[in-house]
Parts: sequence; structure tokens; C-alpha cells
Amino acid sequence: MLETALSQEEPWSNSVDWEALAQRAATAAIERTPHGELLTAAATIEISVRLATDDEVQTLNAQYRHKDKPTNVLSFPMVQADLLDTISQNSDDGEVLLGDIVLAYGVCAAEAADKGISTEDHATHLIVHGTLHLLGYDHIEDHEADAMESIEIDALTSLGLADPYLIKED
Repeated sequence: MLETALSQEEPWSNSVDWEALAQRAATAAIERTPHGELLTAAATIEISVRLATDDEVQTLNAQYRHKDKPTNVLSFPMVQADLLDTISQNSDDGEVLLGDIVLAYGVCAAEAADKGISTEDHATHLIVHGTLHLLGYDHIEDHEADAMESIEIDALTSLGLADPYLIKED
């Protein structure tokens, strides 16, 4: 069973059910990977999602990635990718923290405005993206990026959202 634990800072809107949004996004991402069985595992699989300020994300980005600037999303996996299969094979009904995802409001809102989409839709994409990072996916190499983007597009389509990588021509 998947559980998302959400914490939120201003200026993220209180009028959005961010916890439900995060749950849907993470579920859509996981079920489109070979790790889909995590959703039905005996253990509770938890993902922590933090809706933060740009300043908080800049601090984390500087500390963990040595990049002193805010970024849209950071992911902090708590389970090594090569050990993910052992979670669903284990009959333990305990809890496993898959990892943390942190989104920066200002960066997310600005990117959403640039794309002409809502902040909620862009945050959904970033949570899908962050969840895939928690599962060991990366986009450093082109073939890895293509595989990750394909899963993201499929997950977002299942949620009724457009392909975020489609280049719009004006």
C-alpha cells in the first residue's frame, strides 16, 4: 500500500488537496514501472512530499548537490534501487520510507506559467518525476532520459494531463 505524507509551506495554495494530488501522481508513476507491485505490497510504502519555498530548496540543493540555486524538484531516495525488489518480496507488513520529494513553489509556478498550465498540473508532473527518481530512474544519459520521459508521459496521460515534453510551436 502506498501512502504519501505531505507537508506544505506558504505560498502553496490551501485550496488544493495536495495530498490527494501527490497520492495520484506517485501511484501513476509507480504502476507504470516494473516496481508496480509496491502498490500491493504487505508493507506500507511511504513517500514524503514537501511543498517548500524556493529558499528552502536552494539550501537543500546547495547542501546535497552543490548547486546554490533553487530547482523545481529534489528527490532523496531512502532505498537503494537494487534493493527495491526485496520490499515487495518481503512479507513484512511494516513501513518502508521510499524517500522524500521536495518542490520549490516559485520555480514550479514560473515553469507552469511558461508552459501555460496550472501550478497543480505542473506539480503533478514534478511529483511523477520525483517518484521515478526514488525508484532509481535518472536522466543523465539520453537513453535513460528517453525511458524516464516515456513513463512520465504515460503516467500523466492516465491522469488526464498533456505530454509535458511536447514542444509547442507558436
